Amino acid sequence: MYVFIARRLLLAIPTLLIISLFVFSLQKLLPGDPVLVMAGEERDPALLELLREKYHLNDPIPMQYAAWIGNAVQGDLGISLRTNQPVVDLIAEKLPVTLQLALMSMSFALLIGIPLGVLAAVKKNTFLDYLTSVLALSGLSVPNFWLGIMLILLVSVKLGWLPASGYQPFFVDPLLSLKTMLMPSFVLGNALAASMMRHTRSAMIGVLSSDYVRTARAKGLSERAVILSHGFRNAVLPIVTLSALLFGELLAGAVLTEQIFTIPGFGKLIVDAVFTRDYAVVQGVVLCTAIGFIGMNLLADVLYVVLNPRMRASM
Repeated sequence: MYVFIARRLLLAIPTLLIISLFVFSLQKLLPGDPVLVMAGEERDPALLELLREKYHLNDPIPMQYAAWIGNAVQGDLGISLRTNQPVVDLIAEKLPVTLQLALMSMSFALLIGIPLGVLAAVKKNTFLDYLTSVLALSGLSVPNFWLGIMLILLVSVKLGWLPASGYQPFFVDPLLSLKTMLMPSFVLGNALAASMMRHTRSAMIGVLSSDYVRTARAKGLSERAVILSHGFRNAVLPIVTLSALLFGELLAGAVLTEQIFTIPGFGKLIVDAVFTRDYAVVQGVVLCTAIGFIGMNLLADVLYVVLNPRMRASM
């Protein structure tokens, strides 16, 4: 087990280096000069030269990359050109927002997707199976931004049940925080629930047609015990690994959803940074989300081994 984890960690290092090189290179291909943005309207040549020297923009690109990645390893992701704050501080400020949104969205996905997937598998080729398939297709097809706008119009404007936008930190006002995050979490979780339902259905259909399930039914066990104890328990493996991967995607930030509901998470942070050519923030946020996504992939691999006795036996 430990050898497997160590091997996966070693594979993650070159992946992160490739991602960092790719992100750094794309930033240099973007049009415009960030120094002109920082200098303001006057654009004094002496000030422009001073800023370029301060941020090492006159150095060759390989030296700029080496300096940036060296500082990143030490926890220094640079200074925001727009706010003059350390990028690490900005990320630490936005990370709890994105984590809360991701956790609540994943909760919706699990609560909706797994029961519907199990129901569709048990009632295979019936009206309920077709209905859940239609719901899953709808969840995959409906754009998040459209669903978010419709929910705001219905739930906030017409009914006045929930705030239309904004964010309140959870530890400041837990109830208001949950209210402000409920709609965006449902919008994101609805799309994930469709994928979760389809994978749960496929896994359950494969398990319910296996020999040991037929044996359990032949022994006279109740259908509830067969489905939950013998069926779902053995089908949960791909569901757990899929959940870890989907959670990694949520950590990358939901740009459109955060923009619609004015949530100050990673998605909004990186959009603002791109528009203002704040290279340090873009690089830092993308690098952190890449680390989070790779970490969730590693967790999915580890969970697969932990939950699968045959994998552990083959190591």
